[in-house]
Amino acid sequence: MTTATTKTDTAKDLDDLVLETPKAEDLAALLVGQERPQRPSAISASVTFGWRAMLKIKHVPEQLFDVTAFPIMMVLMYTYLFGGALAGSTQEYIQFLLPGILTMSIVMITMYTGVAVNTDISKGVFDRFRTLPIWRPAPMVGYLLGDLIRYGLGSAVMLAVGMLIGYRPDGGFVGVVLGVALLLVFAFSFSWVWTMFGLMLRTEKSVMGVSMMIIFPLTFLSNIFVDPKTMPGWLQAFVNNSPVTHVASAVRELMAGNWPAADIAWSLGWSVALVTIFGTITMRLYNRK
Repeated sequence: MTTATTKTDTAKDLDDLVLETPKAEDLAALLVGQERPQRPSAISASVTFGWRAMLKIKHVPEQLFDVTAFPIMMVLMYTYLFGGALAGSTQEYIQFLLPGILTMSIVMITMYTGVAVNTDISKGVFDRFRTLPIWRPAPMVGYLLGDLIRYGLGSAVMLAVGMLIGYRPDGGFVGVVLGVALLLVFAFSFSWVWTMFGLMLRTEKSVMGVSMMIIFPLTFLSNIFVDPKTMPGWLQAFVNNSPVTHVASAVRELMAGNWPAADIAWSLGWSVALVTIFGTITMRLYNRK
């Protein structure tokens, strides 16, 4: 009897535990009473997304092709293709060409930022990002911070190849670092153009197509390959006011040991304008998409 009674009481106790409805006050105490984790800062969130971009390269190392093999091909091809015809020798032409072709290559590979953004949107990753309690621009800034590493790697590869075939910067190490730093600032700003297109357009191919339509005129209609003085007057007006021309001139002069104040000011001014205009449009699209 005693054993049977004990089993019956235990069963009733278990039924009471199962059937008892939790009170609202108890749930509120569990949910609100606990200390909430501190919200990450804007810098911390952006760096985290930048690290995410680097991890994607770790798992798909073929993404580094555009900052390794592509720059090497560009330097060698244009040096030995145009050097003899334009400057009389490749040795002389590489002194003029390398800072310009460095600018061209880094500007061209910025378009892959827009492609990466469009890919993540099509996979639904951004839907998750928008639900996180983080600084809203952090995913976009993270993309660009990760790409800065790629741009730096591409610059190092091109400079190494240039030095091997005869490039000698009169500005020394300091001039090279200043030139590359200015180029990276402009590349970071210019990448906001492609994040906008990555959000606007529906497919990766569309982003690539529009990007090439913009990049090719900007890079080829500049002073990267030749002095604009040999061009028709109407074309000189466009080339001399192109942002790529200002950046290429500033990088070239800094690496030569000079201080081109006007070109540096124009390059930084264009950078601020690009971030202000396209960064604002990008965030509006991101918040609405």
